[in-house]
Amino acid sequence: MTLDRFYPIFDDVSWLARMLPLGVKLVQLRIKDRPEAIIRTQIRTAAELCRTHDAVLVVNDYWQIAIDEGCDWLHLGQEDLDEADLPAIRKAGLKLGLSTHDDAELDRALSLDPAYIALGPVYPTILKKMKWHQQGLPKVTEWKALVGSVPLVGIGGMSVERASGVLEAGADIVSVVTDITLNPDPEARVRQWIEVTR
Repeated sequence: MTLDRFYPIFDDVSWLARMLPLGVKLVQLRIKDRPEAIIRTQIRTAAELCRTHDAVLVVNDYWQIAIDEGCDWLHLGQEDLDEADLPAIRKAGLKLGLSTHDDAELDRALSLDPAYIALGPVYPTILKKMKWHQQGLPKVTEWKALVGSVPLVGIGGMSVERASGVLEAGADIVSVVTDITLNPDPEARVRQWIEVTR
């Protein structure tokens, strides 16, 4: 299966309800610090929305709920990997995307047969404090050579204006958060993203 090159990440299912009708085909739901009942309801609703719009839903972090709700894709950060039950995830048939920031994390991720690898932050990001500085486009090219046929996701500081450069550098997919969610017209911005990535 070929994943779409535009990969937005949202922190609430209400974003999916707004953006999936515009043609988003690959989306991550990344919810933090909410009660489990709300998270479960959001993931269930997101899965239904994605089925309706023929889109791929990637659940961030909540592997047990993803299994319970019959989801197909899961994204884990390096810290999440330490706590996740990888045999249970594999047994459930979930495809796994992994965050990486340095060579050791890349080696670990590749050993787990990931469905994709995310490299970040490519550019400085305002989303979260990180100990890693921007990786830059040369790192994208270097890592694509290392991961081979595994899809490479560029994330961190992404914008419509930077998307084509990241793809030309070797990323297969560009992931974005604040360039959409903080935009005064998120719908228009999503349309621009779709235009530059397809």
